[in-house]
Amino acid sequence: MPAKRLSMRKIREVLRLKWAVGMSNRRIAVSCGIGRPTVSEYLRRAESAGLGWPVPEDMSDARLERLLFPPPPDLPASARGIPDWAEVHRQLKRKGVTLFLLWQEYRASCPDGYQYSWFCERYRAWQGKLDVVMRQDHRAGEKLFVDYAGQTVGVIDRATGELLQAQVFVAVLGASNYTYAEATWTQGLPDWIGAHTRAFAFFGGAPELVVPDNLRSGVRKAHRYEPDINPTYQDMASHYGVAVLPARVRKPRDKSWVS
Repeated sequence: MPAKRLSMRKIREVLRLKWAVGMSNRRIAVSCGIGRPTVSEYLRRAESAGLGWPVPEDMSDARLERLLFPPPPDLPASARGIPDWAEVHRQLKRKGVTLFLLWQEYRASCPDGYQYSWFCERYRAWQGKLDVVMRQDHRAGEKLFVDYAGQTVGVIDRATGELLQAQVFVAVLGASNYTYAEATWTQGLPDWIGAHTRAFAFFGGAPELVVPDNLRSGVRKAHRYEPDINPTYQDMASHYGVAVLPARVRKPRDKSWVS
C-alpha cells in the first residue's frame, strides 16, 4: 500500500514511538501493523522535511501530508527513469523481496522517479501481458484456496517482551478473492484444522472444494493423480461435506491465489 494512502494519524504514531518513546523500527512496525521498510520510509521523509517530535500542534493533516509527500516534479518519462520490469519480476521471486523494497531501490537510483502507486500499477500491467492463460474462472462458492503464507509475523509477548514468530494461515475464495487470514503458532495439524473451521465460520459456510498446497498437515504424500490426504484432514472434509483437491505438484497456477 502506498505510504501516503495511510492515515496521517498512523504516521504521527510512528514519529511518536520513535522520537518520544525510543522504540526500535521492528517494534514500531509490529505495534502499527505495517512493515519495517514503511517505518523507515516515514522516518526518512520526516527527517528530510525537518520535522521533529512533537509535531507542531497547529500542523493540520493536509499540511503534514504535503511536507512528507510533496508532488513529484513535472519531468518527462525519459528523465524520471523507467524500471526494468523483467528484472523487477525476477527479483520478486526471491524470498523476502516485495514491491515496496524494489520501489525504494528504484527511487534510490532515480530520485525524480515515479511514486509507489505508479510503480505498482505499471508492474501489474506489465505482468498481465506475460501469460494470457494465467486467467482462471471460478463459480461462486466452488473453491477455497488455503495455505500458509511464506513469511511469519512478529508477535510481542506482553509478559516477557519477547518477539515470537507466528505462522499466517490464508484462505481465499476463488470467485471473489474474499480472504480470511489468521495467525497460528505452528503449521501443525491441530492449528491447520482449527484454522479451516474458523475460516468456514468466517465465510458463513463451506465451499464445494478446498484446494490446499501440499502441506504435510493436509497431504501426507503429494502425487499428481492420487495424493494421499491426511486422515484427520479427510475426516474434517467429510464432516463439512467438502472435497479436498490438492494443488498439483510444480503447478504454480493451481496455488497462485494464496501466494
